[in-house]
Amino acid sequence: MSKHYANANWEGNLVKGSGKYTLKTSGYEGKIKFSSRFEDDKSASSPEELIGAALASCYSMALAHALDQAGNTADKIETSAEVTLGKSVDGFSISEILLKTTGKVKGIENKKFQEIAEKTKSGCPVSKALTGTIIKLEAVLV
Repeated sequence: MSKHYANANWEGNLVKGSGKYTLKTSGYEGKIKFSSRFEDDKSASSPEELIGAALASCYSMALAHALDQAGNTADKIETSAEVTLGKSVDGFSISEILLKTTGKVKGIENKKFQEIAEKTKSGCPVSKALTGTIIKLEAVLV
């Protein structure tokens, strides 16, 4: 079993405070702020952006594996995630994530690529962790 570690700290109140996160393995650090999460401030990241990165990464890897298992090794898989944070009567929540993926895969028909891409959407470990969130997919074979 593998374990992975991240750390985050926050200083100050929610609106005026700020924080940072650190990914232990790589040492990568990023900033987080209220305004980057709930407003249009692009000077820092947000938990939702990190979730998007985690899902896009996991999905790309899982799709490459699924295609390989089907006999079609991918030259390249590129996935982006659009994470929607909205307010409901219960408070804020991630209401939807749209994955947009393109695959450069020789020797596969689009129909088969679409089937594998859709099946993979619910199979990667991060998708499984996000079962309370609607995950949509747009897949393009190039």
